[in-house]
Amino acid sequence: MAAETKGETDVEMLDAKESSNVPRFEIKKWNAVAMWSWDICADTCAICRNSLNEPSIEYQANPSPNNENGLSVAFGCCGHVFHLDCIQRWLKTRSVCPLCNKEWEFAKIEKIPGYGSLGV
Repeated sequence: MAAETKGETDVEMLDAKESSNVPRFEIKKWNAVAMWSWDICADTCAICRNSLNEPSIEYQANPSPNNENGLSVAFGCCGHVFHLDCIQRWLKTRSVCPLCNKEWEFAKIEKIPGYGSLGV
């Protein structure tokens, strides 16, 4: 094994047998970061323009433990998604999806992870 010096950097020259046994690098610390999102094209409620990963703008202005609809997301059969309280308010005056004008029908309703009675 020969060592060469280039400027201030030391470079070790290894033959093929030696280099296969030497690890290229060693991980000393690793901080994992993860993100999630709904399986949808848009991540914003088209009614309140707030992120679907956060409570509705109405709920943020007036949080109430008795009404957690702002902490839920409503999926329509048409494929569009809104905060539950936003679409419920919309459906009081119209019976169609705000985006595609198809008759609104709930496909499913889910809580926003990290919010609600167990979360923030």
